[in-house]
Amino acid sequence: MTTYDTRAPRRERPAYGTQGKLKRRKRLGRIGLNTAAVVVFLFAVFPVYWMVTTAFKSSEQIFTTDFIPFPTDFTLEHVKRVFTEGVAGHSIWRYLLNSAIVAVGTVLIGAVFSLLAATAVARFRFRGRTSFLILLLIVQMVPGEALLIPLFLMVRRAGLYDQLLGLIVVNVAMTLPFAIWMLRTFVAAVPKELEEAAWIDGASRFATFWKVLFPLVAPGLVATSIFSFITAWNEFVFALTLIGDQGSYTMPVALRYFVSQRSVDWGGIMAASTLMTIPVIIFFLLVQRRMVSGLVAGAVKG
Repeated sequence: MTTYDTRAPRRERPAYGTQGKLKRRKRLGRIGLNTAAVVVFLFAVFPVYWMVTTAFKSSEQIFTTDFIPFPTDFTLEHVKRVFTEGVAGHSIWRYLLNSAIVAVGTVLIGAVFSLLAATAVARFRFRGRTSFLILLLIVQMVPGEALLIPLFLMVRRAGLYDQLLGLIVVNVAMTLPFAIWMLRTFVAAVPKELEEAAWIDGASRFATFWKVLFPLVAPGLVATSIFSFITAWNEFVFALTLIGDQGSYTMPVALRYFVSQRSVDWGGIMAASTLMTIPVIIFFLLVQRRMVSGLVAGAVKG
């Protein structure tokens, strides 16, 4: 009687030399990726490093042709001059305040509209939904300079020219499409069963939105808020076009007064630019915990 071996054949383990080659390839791959990441990081950080170090160099070291990586002749001359003399006849704090008003206003107004629009697009099915999403992408493709003249005419017709509110409205319009697209994915990732459970427990739609959906979408809202804040804080073209009063200028517009027809005050530019980056860093540190938190961590019991 013929018998057959029904046991599955054993998998042959690769030879020791083959395992060693695979490990070396993986190790070399990780080293290559880490090296590339370090190079990209240094390439991105070097301009910021050079800006900060130049703000504390003496004028002789700034204009020398020698490479000076660190300010050997450390001085606070440029920083003191920016604080005491100001820019274009106004205090530097005034420009920082104007930029803060525009950036914070853009974040708050944009967060409300983007969250409501993203929730509607992600949760409801209505006619024109796909066309609306495609329109958002098309708006993102249009350069802001192409919209400068129409936006200028609209702002002036609305009576918002030379006002920070007009600049806030324009910044909200420019950042809203990206914010809606990003928040839409966060809202769609939240299980709909959580909202249905809240409705069964007797919660209203507003209570469900505020106590269930909003805490889970908060990380995405923080991410879009960082984008909106940085965009509004660094915006130059619209601020220069829509604001005519020097006292209402934002920091990017005020920096151009360090450049004259005959000379460039590099020390003043670097000192003011260093001060300009501090609020962005503070804002990011305040919201980073919320940004990296889990999307639905702890949302479901058991």
